[in-house]
Amino acid sequence: MSFTESDVQAALKTLIDPNTKKDFVSGKSVKNIKVAGNDITLDILLGYPAKSVFGEIGAMVESHLKTALPAAGKVAASVSSKVVPHAVQRGVKLVEGVKNIIAVASGKGGVGKSTTAVNLALALAAEGARVGILDADIYGPSQPTMLGITGNPASDDGKTLEPMTNHGLQAMSIGFLIEANDTPMVWRGPMVTQALDQLLHQTRWDSLDYLVIDLPPGTGDIQLTLAQKVPVTGAVIVTTPQDIALLDARKGLKMFEKVGIKILGIVENMSTHICSKCGHEEHIFGAGGGEKMCADYNTEFLGGLPLDIRIREQTDSGQPTVAADPDGDIARVYKQIARRIAVKVADMAQDHSAAFPKIVVQNT
Repeated sequence: MSFTESDVQAALKTLIDPNTKKDFVSGKSVKNIKVAGNDITLDILLGYPAKSVFGEIGAMVESHLKTALPAAGKVAASVSSKVVPHAVQRGVKLVEGVKNIIAVASGKGGVGKSTTAVNLALALAAEGARVGILDADIYGPSQPTMLGITGNPASDDGKTLEPMTNHGLQAMSIGFLIEANDTPMVWRGPMVTQALDQLLHQTRWDSLDYLVIDLPPGTGDIQLTLAQKVPVTGAVIVTTPQDIALLDARKGLKMFEKVGIKILGIVENMSTHICSKCGHEEHIFGAGGGEKMCADYNTEFLGGLPLDIRIREQTDSGQPTVAADPDGDIARVYKQIARRIAVKVADMAQDHSAAFPKIVVQNT
């Protein structure tokens, strides 16, 4: 019994991508189907980085085709991913060398926003993406310490800066440019926004799929200005389950809505604590707050992270959890959240501005 490429495609319409919840055909992931005799080869091109599950997806596709097409001989599915730029808020141009910007924000300090940001950036990189992180917390830069980076960025032309690198990430922070860690930034709002604009646009980002921006906490004039000037693909809100943190997180979410930035979802940090001595689980800061907020604002609950001493110890030592223990349970949660964020970005409208030529009108 023979079959055609169309038969292969029809069979794949009934196979659901476990990450996007769409079939591979409507998700436009199926490429280069070839039938030679009874043998089948094809490519699965995902729109999101998922290196850790390439093998799993390939095996799933091959098994499905062998079941759907009993006459099939050898079936080989090659899985890869390609990240493209997606639309940002109107009137803001994309940053050179950066396809997508993901803002990580919180309504208040102390909820673990910076720790979450750096681990999500590392998780995206671990999944095969080219990733950078911009420490936009001008008053309290923490990424240099978290990434274990010392020294100052190089500048070949005296105008632009080369990003610092560690753990496979490109990084930039005001912390790389000040003399000491205890040097205070006694600046007014306009100076801060100008500094961020320079760090963002004068850093020579090298072909990034994602730039994660660790925004300062709060929802004041500085955050609003940053949200209006930075071309953000989507925002992630970090909160803890306690009521006061959720109250401020709601304000942060509304701020992004007002400036037309899509909310990718909410991450609940310190959601539960498991005693390292006896294994007892306790919701120190409350339970269910993040899910309730998501239900109230029709957004996605991306995941909950535990209150765990290892996260603090590893980050303080310049070895964030995803880098220090990439195969551990906590790193696995970060990777799941990061993959979900990437899937949501991939599902957004693409940016086609680069496809249109620049039109110059001159007087003759």
